[in-house]
Amino acid sequence: MTDPGATEPLTVLVTRPEPGGSATAAALRAAGYVPVLAPCLEIEPLPGALPTLVDGIVIASTQALPGLPPALRAVPLFAVGDATAARARAAGFIDVASAAGTARELAALLGERLDPGARLLLACGAGHSMDLAADLRGRGFRVTRRVVYRSRPARQLDAAAQAALEAGEIDRVMVFSPASARRFVTLITEAGLDGALAGAIAVAISPAAAAPLTRLPFRDIRSAVSPDQDHMITILA
Repeated sequence: MTDPGATEPLTVLVTRPEPGGSATAAALRAAGYVPVLAPCLEIEPLPGALPTLVDGIVIASTQALPGLPPALRAVPLFAVGDATAARARAAGFIDVASAAGTARELAALLGERLDPGARLLLACGAGHSMDLAADLRGRGFRVTRRVVYRSRPARQLDAAAQAALEAGEIDRVMVFSPASARRFVTLITEAGLDGALAGAIAVAISPAAAAPLTRLPFRDIRSAVSPDQDHMITILA
């Protein structure tokens, strides 16, 4: 493990599933860190019929983007935060607006931009965004919630990640959701690698994602002040 006062770059374990994990790794390299991918969830796209006559598309996660067909790319899209908005633009969506990082702020943004009665497609993961759908309906929107992906727990730690943990090379662990946090705790415990984290610091996207991590002997657990990747990176050092 790197000494906090040393000049060597910190090694950061990224528990985020693909395709977001690789994007996070690229951002970490650009910031001078050494990323090690250890996805704790696997994302499975789910086919399904989506409405095409809508006034707006709402997504609270980048994982929803692969489930949106090209025919919808001209429809205004409202993303939960800047990183999700950037991914939507890269995927070909033309009119993209970004909220400040939370589902409540996303609902507020829609309330500012669209009239009550507007037809919204809320694309999300299985079991996700139900509170957001209720919030939007409470604001007078006609919401069609469609599940376009689901997550499954990874069966084991990535081999490279396990080797880095066993060698004591991990300085930081980034956790992007409560589900990833819970699965990470299980995988670490099953592998008998709890002790490998005694000198490491966990960086969680939110207090909810941080809570399960208290079962592991981290030197410290930090939560981002705003639930997005950029704010997580700012508290890595």
